[in-house]
Amino acid sequence: MVQINSKLPNVGTNIFSHIGKMANKHKAVNLSQGFPNFSLDPQLLQLVEKAIKTGHYQYAPMQGIFSLREIISEKTENLYGKSYNPESEITITAGATQVIFTAISAFVQQGDEVIVLKPAYDCYEPTIELFGGTVVPVQLNGPEFKVDWKEFESAINSDTKMVIINTPHNPSGTIWSREDMLRLQDILKGTHIILLSDEVYEHIVFDGKFHQSVSKFPDLASRSIICSSFGKTFHVTGWKIGYCVAPKVLMEEFQKVHQFNVFCINHPIQKALATYLQTPRHYLHLSSFYQEKRDYFLEAIRESRFRLTPSSGTYFQLLDYSEITNETDTDFAERLVKEHKLASIPVSVFNLNNQDNKQLRFCFAKTNDTLDRAAEILNRI
Repeated sequence: MVQINSKLPNVGTNIFSHIGKMANKHKAVNLSQGFPNFSLDPQLLQLVEKAIKTGHYQYAPMQGIFSLREIISEKTENLYGKSYNPESEITITAGATQVIFTAISAFVQQGDEVIVLKPAYDCYEPTIELFGGTVVPVQLNGPEFKVDWKEFESAINSDTKMVIINTPHNPSGTIWSREDMLRLQDILKGTHIILLSDEVYEHIVFDGKFHQSVSKFPDLASRSIICSSFGKTFHVTGWKIGYCVAPKVLMEEFQKVHQFNVFCINHPIQKALATYLQTPRHYLHLSSFYQEKRDYFLEAIRESRFRLTPSSGTYFQLLDYSEITNETDTDFAERLVKEHKLASIPVSVFNLNNQDNKQLRFCFAKTNDTLDRAAEILNRI
C-alpha cells in the first residue's frame, strides 16, 4: 500500500460540501452556499453564445484577452480613481479562489507569517500552510466585527510576509470604513508586507454606503494584490472567472505561478465579459438589487426568535439563535437540515479555534419564493 505523508493532515471535506450534500439528501431549502438560484442576464448569455459561434474556442493569452483587461482598467479608475496598466498589472483568473491560491504560492515561503482576520473564508489557511507559511489569526468580534488594531499591530513582526483582508466581509456581512483603511495604511507604512485584499463582493454594499477598495489608498495599493469575481458579480459562480490587479512588480511574480497553474481562462466567456462590462449599470445596480433581497428576507423573518444585525454588504446574513437552543452551531445547522429541511452554514468553522457564538450564515441571493419558504421554516422554530 502507498504510504502518504499528507501536506494538509488536518484538512478534510469543507463545511460547504458537507452541508450541501446533506441539503441534497434531505431536499432542503438551501441558503448555505453563496450562489444565486436565479438566472443570469440573457444578454450576457447571448454574448457568450456569439463568442463561441465566432470561433473563440482556442487558448486565450496567459494574462487574459487585452480587451477585457482594458475595460477592467477603465472600470477600476472610474470607481476608485486608481489606474492599472492593462498590459502589465491585470490578470484574468479562474475565479477569486485562484487569485488567493496563486498569490500565496507566489510570495509565501517556509517560515513566513501571514495575518488572517477571523472569521475568514476557509481557503486562506490551508493554502498558507501548503506553502510552508504560518497563519497568525486575529479574531474579529461581533456584532460589528471590527478590527482590534492594537491586537493587529502586535501580531506584526519581522517574519510577517502578508496580511489578508476581506471587505465586504464573508461571513459577517460587515464592511471596512475609510478610517479602517487609513489605519491599516498607517500601520503597514515602512514595512515590506504584502496585502492580499479579497474584494469579491465589491458591488454589493447597502444603505447608501460605499465600498472602500484598497486601490483608493495609494500606500496600500502599492503593496496590494486585489481580487475580484465575475461569478459573484454576475450570478455565474459556476463559470469560475475573476481577475486581480496589482502593481507590476507584484504582478510579474503572480504571473510566474499563474502560467503554470491554469495558464489561461475560458476564452469565449472573456470575450463576452469584455463587451458586457462596457455597460456599467450591469454591476452598478447590484447594491440596490441585493438590498431589496436583504430587506425582503429580514421582513419575512421579523417575527422569528432569531436575533440579527442587518448585513451591510455581501449577500449573507448572520442569525443569532442563542435564545432558541444551547446546541453548538454545527449541531443546530445539521438539525435544521435533517428536521426542518433548511440549510445554512455554522459560523464557528470560520472562527479562531472554532469559537461558537451561536450564529448561522444564510445566503439571501435567492428567488423570493425560496426566501419565503426559508422564512416560513425559521418562523416556526
